[in-house]
Amino acid sequence: MRIAILGAGAWGTALAINLSVQHQVTLWTKFPDHYAELASQRINLSFFPDFPLPESLSVTDSLYVALEAADLALIVVPIVGLRETLHGIADTRIKVPIIWGCKGFESEAAKLPHQVVEEEYACTLSNGVLSGPSFAEEVALGMPTALTLASVDQVFSAQMAAQLHSTRLRIYTSQDVVGVETGGAVKNVITIAAGISDGLGFGHNARAALITRGLMEITRLGLALGGNRETFMGLAGVGDLLLTCTGDLSRNRRVGLMLAEGKSLNNILDELGHVAEGVHTAQAVLNLSKKLGLEMPITQAVCSILHQGVSARKAVEVLLNREPKSEIY
Repeated sequence: MRIAILGAGAWGTALAINLSVQHQVTLWTKFPDHYAELASQRINLSFFPDFPLPESLSVTDSLYVALEAADLALIVVPIVGLRETLHGIADTRIKVPIIWGCKGFESEAAKLPHQVVEEEYACTLSNGVLSGPSFAEEVALGMPTALTLASVDQVFSAQMAAQLHSTRLRIYTSQDVVGVETGGAVKNVITIAAGISDGLGFGHNARAALITRGLMEITRLGLALGGNRETFMGLAGVGDLLLTCTGDLSRNRRVGLMLAEGKSLNNILDELGHVAEGVHTAQAVLNLSKKLGLEMPITQAVCSILHQGVSARKAVEVLLNREPKSEIY
């Protein structure tokens, strides 16, 4: 299959390296200087420097070149760049099935990726979302990984899963686009909280409690948006949450750890050098939860630290001093 991977960050590059073993892959970046680096050095020095690009992998900074012969476009830009990328695809006038791997809410109106796609990609071809527990480095190394491909078109998701599936990259299917997207978005916010807890030295018991209660927040919001409860018990829910809350490769976890050290958010983001989606998603999630009349205390605590100047320790104390409630709430 001929695949255009749109977005040459760490995740896009990792998928390009992995999928180029079986497929004809073109990796697109919108930045001419970045393209020149990829083409001349055959390594993504800016975002993924430890992994040389396979000889079979093509690179380009032209959307038209990337899409003109593609059987599938896999969009892996940050959520903030999804709408712009869809505009670019529309401008090429090339019709191609798309799958996106963006995680988060578009901040202005708290829209999930599929809602942005519905507004910007007037194409009758099927589409879907790819999500689940997956660190880019391990995918690039070909280490075993399992993901969920969700689409309202069950035939499309089955066909694409079969094409993308390999012995080291297992693809499961779902029709719950909303649930898969919600799990992928909100887990980044909960992960920041888990990083803060670990950074403050609160131990494994506290982390387990945060993960469990965080899963309740994810599920609560996902159900209110129309997702299915079973989805949050799967790869795109608890699976992704467990990985990012406990794995040292998680950028959102690192944000939490550095917040616990008392570093400013601006300094953290400069030091990180990559997008940490939870930072941009937290306020959108909180605003949406208020609109829906939902309690999301962990998300609220993270927002107070990120955007209101509350210290990490103070925000955690507020959480710990909340009035006891029934667990299944």
